[in-house]
Amino acid sequence: MANEPVDMIMPMLREIRAEISDMRGEMNQRFEAVEERLDKLESGQKTIRQAMQADTMMSRLVTGEFEDRIFELERKVDALMKGK
Repeated sequence: MANEPVDMIMPMLREIRAEISDMRGEMNQRFEAVEERLDKLESGQKTIRQAMQADTMMSRLVTGEFEDRIFELERKVDALMKGK
């Protein structure tokens, strides 16, 4: 009877080790899936950032063109006022 607990411990430890190994494999798969999802989100954010930058650049160009037109009109009005 003294040998029975010792004989039970080793198989239990082997079972625990196998279960821990399985759990590690599952966790690695889950982490990989999460990392893939995060990579997709990050790439989407990059696309959104690039679109926002392009929109900002376009608005600057359009605003700049209007400012140039207004400046030209002001210059023409000044020239007309001086001519009177």
